[in-house]
Amino acid sequence: MRFSRREFLTVAAAALAGPTWAADGKLQIVATTGMIADAARQVGGNLVEVRGLMGPGVDPHAYRQTRSDIVAMTRADLVLWHGLYLEAQMEDFFHKLEKKRNVVAVADRLPRKLLRGHDDYADKFDPHVWMTPDIWALVVENVCEALIATDGANADVYRANAIAHISDVKRLSSYARAAMATVPEDRRVLVTAHDAFGYFGQSYDIEVMGIQGISTQSEAGLNRIGELVDLLVEREIAAVFVESSVSDRSIRALIEGATAKGHDIRIGGELFSDAMGAEGTYEGTYLGMLDHNVTVIAAALGGEVPARGMDGQLKAGF
Repeated sequence: MRFSRREFLTVAAAALAGPTWAADGKLQIVATTGMIADAARQVGGNLVEVRGLMGPGVDPHAYRQTRSDIVAMTRADLVLWHGLYLEAQMEDFFHKLEKKRNVVAVADRLPRKLLRGHDDYADKFDPHVWMTPDIWALVVENVCEALIATDGANADVYRANAIAHISDVKRLSSYARAAMATVPEDRRVLVTAHDAFGYFGQSYDIEVMGIQGISTQSEAGLNRIGELVDLLVEREIAAVFVESSVSDRSIRALIEGATAKGHDIRIGGELFSDAMGAEGTYEGTYLGMLDHNVTVIAAALGGEVPARGMDGQLKAGF
């Protein structure tokens, strides 16, 4: 497996040029998704400088590396990507890069017994493991191990930071379980644009239905939309959800179809599926992202939750 000529020239030039930014003695990390970047910042603390490639609203299923991404990854001390075919358009590049640089797929290291298979993708797993805090805690551990393998001199700091962050992740897990338990049994149905919430549904006993499959690259056919419209009407489902990183076109089609059959349905809120909220906000962290999702879903489906989430940090009027 070799780099294309364009990739080779970019990698070679970047290697010769040296660091992209002033290091200040910090470990230079590049992470693909916002969730992984957040984990690296939480574990690395002030010992690391983290660059996330995919910002708010970016779809990792469709993302392709840019020239500046290649330069950044080539000059980094450590490159963290998710794996499990999430970054499908970048996978070949990472397999090439790992032969030359320090590259770790942090979710690929999860025990297979914890992962959901999917009929749409033979021999592959649902990559959306961040939707369950208990599983994400294991990814945080994998990030910690990658940092220690890269910078063993600061192993104790990384372990202490990881333990502190995982404690918060576990607290979020407890909040999610309690919040979703308040949703009436007959309303425990979550309809979204694509099948990103399977682990969420599995963890909190919620029936999940996505218009598209686990990848946003799969097609949302008219038959699928028609089937879901019939289901919404038959079961009198009152709310569906849009996603911050996926077009709302299919969800709007569902609402229009249900309305045409005399059933009123509303958008229960916007969820963070494959990307976090805006940088510098609570929702732009892993804890805030999941706190938002849990609180919005539970409230829209008839549950009882604090108006501003687990710690009162969510934006008013989410």
